[in-house]
Amino acid sequence: MTGEQLGDAELVRLGLQVTWAVRSDIGKRRARNEDSAVCTGVLFSVADGVGGHAAGDLASAAVVEQFAAEHLSYPVSAEAVYGSLTRASESVARISAAAARDAGTTVTGAALSVQNSVPSWLIFNIGDSRVYAFAQGELVQVTRDHSVVGELVARGKITPAEAEVHPDRNQILKAIGFDMDPVPDFWATPLNDGLRLLVCSDGLSKEVRDPQIAHILGSEQTPSAAADRLVQQALDNSGSDNITVIVVDTATSAPSMEPILADGDTDEEDTIQ
Repeated sequence: MTGEQLGDAELVRLGLQVTWAVRSDIGKRRARNEDSAVCTGVLFSVADGVGGHAAGDLASAAVVEQFAAEHLSYPVSAEAVYGSLTRASESVARISAAAARDAGTTVTGAALSVQNSVPSWLIFNIGDSRVYAFAQGELVQVTRDHSVVGELVARGKITPAEAEVHPDRNQILKAIGFDMDPVPDFWATPLNDGLRLLVCSDGLSKEVRDPQIAHILGSEQTPSAAADRLVQQALDNSGSDNITVIVVDTATSAPSMEPILADGDTDEEDTIQ
């Protein structure tokens, strides 16, 4: 799914153009796809059902469905994101009760916001899905993994290469569900012209190393082409998990009073489950 959005009145005033593409693949070794994603035009999010637990696909779907249902508009606040996640957490708790087993999911994403009077991306994360920022040839992992190996890397105890083969590499420390408070970490990055964001599940980040990600993001002109190549690279590298990516570009443009939609899409809101 792809899209292009200028419909929000404030975004029109700013002359800001947002284009995006979302792709999801079951991978080569999973029986089902437990990733979910949502793109509303102002909020872009990926949720990854926690592997090895019942109803992970339902848990991830509950999160993106909550975001879609709330129709958040620019500027999106941290309080609004937290409120959505709180209500999603309540839905996940009901799913767990119905399944009589724990259900949970990671969630990460980016929303169009204003921070300190500056138009910005508000980036949020719970778990080990990721948001990357790519600009001027440089790739930066914005989010911090809430995982055993993520903490060890952050403390300098192990290297990223060692984390890839660590026995606890799949153990996460925060999630939506499991009676955890759904408080995400937040970051803000200015809405600079030419900034490209990548929102992804760990099915991408564990298969495709950062230099490969940077090369693909830097060599493909459109979000659609970049998303296709990223998923294909993860599949080529082994495709051991579900793979979901959202690529979002921001650019300044001449103001327009009409929404512009790309690639024949007429929906301003896309949800993948």
